[in-house]
Amino acid sequence: MKFDLKRSVFLSVAAIGLALVLLNLVSRNWFIRLDLTDNKMYSLSESSKNVLKQIDDLLTMKVYFSDDLPGEYGNNRRYLQDILEEYAAFSDGNLRFEFYKPGADDKLEQEAQKAGVQPVQLQVVENDKMEVKRVLMGLTIQYEDQKEVIPLIQSTTGLEYEITTKIKKLVDANKKVIAIVNTDEDPEIQNQNISMLLRQRYQVRNINLAQSIPDNIDVILINGVKDSLSTDAKENLTAFINRGGNIFIAQGRIYTDLQTQRATPIQSDIFDLLYSSGLKIQENLVLDRNCSRVSVQQNMGFIRMNVPMEYPFLPIVRNFNKDEIIVKGLEQLSVFFPSEIDLDSVPNNVNVTPLFSSSNHSSTMTGSYNLNPDPKSNPALRALNGPGKILAAKAEISNIETGLNSQIILISDSRFLLDDGGGRIPENHIFLMNAIDYLAGDQDLIALRSREITNRPLEDISDDAKKTWKWINITLPSILIIGFGFFRLQRQRKRASILEEIYD
Repeated sequence: MKFDLKRSVFLSVAAIGLALVLLNLVSRNWFIRLDLTDNKMYSLSESSKNVLKQIDDLLTMKVYFSDDLPGEYGNNRRYLQDILEEYAAFSDGNLRFEFYKPGADDKLEQEAQKAGVQPVQLQVVENDKMEVKRVLMGLTIQYEDQKEVIPLIQSTTGLEYEITTKIKKLVDANKKVIAIVNTDEDPEIQNQNISMLLRQRYQVRNINLAQSIPDNIDVILINGVKDSLSTDAKENLTAFINRGGNIFIAQGRIYTDLQTQRATPIQSDIFDLLYSSGLKIQENLVLDRNCSRVSVQQNMGFIRMNVPMEYPFLPIVRNFNKDEIIVKGLEQLSVFFPSEIDLDSVPNNVNVTPLFSSSNHSSTMTGSYNLNPDPKSNPALRALNGPGKILAAKAEISNIETGLNSQIILISDSRFLLDDGGGRIPENHIFLMNAIDYLAGDQDLIALRSREITNRPLEDISDDAKKTWKWINITLPSILIIGFGFFRLQRQRKRASILEEIYD
């Protein structure tokens, strides 16, 4: 039998080529990725996959990214393409994307600008000289008759969260309604940051508790009540809880004014309502060695200068309840003049869970409040050796009469939602959005939002541990070098003895 070598080679090559094509087609939707990063930043999260399952029509993305970008922006483009390929792979064919390179195409650039992607100017080094380059780096997302835009992609940090949030906003047919309670004369000015943040995901409206609360309200936000509620407000709020309504409340027990360094207890029946829900706020201020800084004017010779000082009345929280999804994955947030939450008196129909607390270098101030930031003039700032104090908790209330369940999340900081307080801090936004998503019954983005945290604070260690590691760093390298020298010396002696035996 004659063997046809050419035909055999041709069939083998054709079979291998066909197998590779089929393997690539299958691997587009069935693939395994090994991601060794601690937060799995190069893999699509389960939260994003769950959102993609809600797409029941074609969703298209147009990406406008200029070519020949500087190094870091070129990497952003490659990362964006990789992650969009994963979005498409997990969408069951419902998501498609296409990259456009505007470059010198004026028509394409006009189309991008009309869609909401505006050009930006970057300084780049080309041909050994600095030049200003006009580029486009954005995308549009279209679904049915709706459109969302990410006008500028400058960093990969938080990109998956931003894309998934935009998609969820498009595919959610019925957006939940979040109400912010008017507790000040001009609440919009006080809560602008929080209002803008919430409007990215929900319908937001302002309400007055003196009027009946509409049935379509899913979650109520209350911030910094300074006086007792009116009879109508108390009845409306109680009725809202009894029908299964959920509340996020930021409420401290002490009103403080840092400018005048005065502090006075708040007298309000809002504390009676919280106490009946198992949440008792102590009449004190919590101090923590892990804290933010304030600028204090001090005399430096003949000059009066602003000197930054640690201010324990502004704790930086790093102790979170890892078993609670609301705070799981969080690493840090900031609070202003918080009070301690006592969970010792909880009714039988209420289940209370702490969410986070101050560090184990804490104390409380009661009665006479000295807000002076200078430790020389305020001895309380030097005595921070007590255990952590609970600063936020969640209460699940089972109404015995109606059988309905409601939830209250309390953080003991009256400035947490304000623009001149916690409302301006990005880490606080993550906790707030997690809490609102949880109360609204929509937990798709909680894990993803926490995964995008970029703050990685160093853990505090004791002075003894610092000394131990200091001496280890000093002595260990020397011991290793000396040990390696002895090892080499022994090897050379052994080799010399072998050579002597050979030639003797």
